[in-house]
Amino acid sequence: MLKNLSIRHCVNAIIGLFSGALIAGALLGVLSLNSVNHELEQMYTVDTPAVANLEGSSSQLLRLRLTLATYDSLTNIGDTDGAQAAVKRADQYLKLSNERFAAYLAQVGDDPAARELIDDMRNKRDDFLHQGIEPAMAALKAGDKAGFGELQGHRLSPLYSAYEKAMLALEDRQVGLGRTRYEAAQHRFSMVIAAVAVGLALSLVLAWFARAWLVDAIVKPVNAAVDSFGRIAKGDLTGKVEVGRRNEMGKLSEALLTMQESLIATVGVVRASTESIKLGVSEIASGNTNLSQRTEGQAASLEETAASIEQLTSTVKQTADNLRQASSLANGAANLADEGGRLSRDVGGTMQDIVNNARRIGDIVGVIEGIAFQTNILALNAAVEAARAGEQGRGFAVVASEVRSLAQRSATAAKEIKGVIMESTQRVETGAELVERSGSTMNQIVTAIGRVSGIMNEIAVASSEQSNGIDQINIAIAQMDEVTQQNAALVEQAAAAAASLVDQTQRLSDAVAVFRVGPQGRATFGGQAGGALVPVAIGALQPAC
Repeated sequence: MLKNLSIRHCVNAIIGLFSGALIAGALLGVLSLNSVNHELEQMYTVDTPAVANLEGSSSQLLRLRLTLATYDSLTNIGDTDGAQAAVKRADQYLKLSNERFAAYLAQVGDDPAARELIDDMRNKRDDFLHQGIEPAMAALKAGDKAGFGELQGHRLSPLYSAYEKAMLALEDRQVGLGRTRYEAAQHRFSMVIAAVAVGLALSLVLAWFARAWLVDAIVKPVNAAVDSFGRIAKGDLTGKVEVGRRNEMGKLSEALLTMQESLIATVGVVRASTESIKLGVSEIASGNTNLSQRTEGQAASLEETAASIEQLTSTVKQTADNLRQASSLANGAANLADEGGRLSRDVGGTMQDIVNNARRIGDIVGVIEGIAFQTNILALNAAVEAARAGEQGRGFAVVASEVRSLAQRSATAAKEIKGVIMESTQRVETGAELVERSGSTMNQIVTAIGRVSGIMNEIAVASSEQSNGIDQINIAIAQMDEVTQQNAALVEQAAAAAASLVDQTQRLSDAVAVFRVGPQGRATFGGQAGGALVPVAIGALQPAC
């Protein structure tokens, strides 16, 4: 029954029992301390102050009697001032006694057991004050020494003795009450000690049962599990794991049994797969050798390709430089052609100005011809008039003849000038037409050179892009060459890893051979001998230490 109990529930129950015992002990201690504290508080705040006030009131009355006796003595010796001071002190002592007695009555409260003693003491005190002290003080103040002596000798002493007896009885009652409280506290203390002893005994018994249960429920199964783990660590998988509990330790035993069965199956699979791994590793080593040879050939081809690409890169770069120079020259020619076109347009404008000026000169020459023609006509008219005049007009006729001659010569010169100007104008117009045609041709040349320059620029850009592309190809070829070299190195490492894997496979076989399994385990992993191999990461293999 106890073997199937849950360890968690049992531990919780044990902790709960111990916690309950601890709480009960704490509560008992707190209650006991509270009771003792209450009794001490009662003694300190009620009993002790009450007794102190009662004794204080009695001592003040005693001082009052002594002061009255002193007053009588001072009066006898004639010390009036001392006697008056004694009266004042007596009044003060009486007042203090009454105050302390009133405080005592207020602190005592309603105590049925002490009420009779208190009433008796209060009556005796009142008798002492009213029948003894007050008449005596009145006699002193009145100067009645005989009356004071009578009261002092026959009345004060009996009254004070009765008061003192009642007060002592009340004090004994107060002391007895304190003793009763002390005895009650001692009794409670004894009860607490007994309860603590019983609780301690029960706790020890409970602790013994708890230890016995813990040893049976936890220690023994843990020791059995430790033994099983030690046996498995030594390679013995044939041991029997006891599973007979339904608590946490039972689950631990079941898990241990499951682990042992899994180890048996795993060892079987490892043993069955080791030979297959050896064969696979041998094939991997052979394939790595062939791959290494092909990789070396590929690396040589890539080196030749890289050299050819490098030559092509140099040629393309040179072509790109030549194209950039040709583009620069084409741009310069376009600028020169543009400048020539502008000059042709300027020459055309100048020729047009010359034509316009020649036409103006022709017009002026026409005016001169008109003037010469009119002058000739005027000269003819003058000659006719001179002929009519006869001798008087002979001189005028000579002048008219000279003027006519000059007019004819001017007309002839004007005709020649006009002919020359007409010829020059015609030639200038022809030159202007040629200049205009030359300007149009120059514009066409400028346009053509601009197109050639644009094409050259496009060719230069394309050549530059081609050069960049070939550079990238060259870089890619270099990277491929580097990667191929690395692949060759990795293939060599893979071959070395395959050889190391063969050694480690043998070591794995030797390590697995340490485990001893039963016939069931051999049958199990024997049936899985043809199973799939577990992939091995070559880069993760490390040489055996």
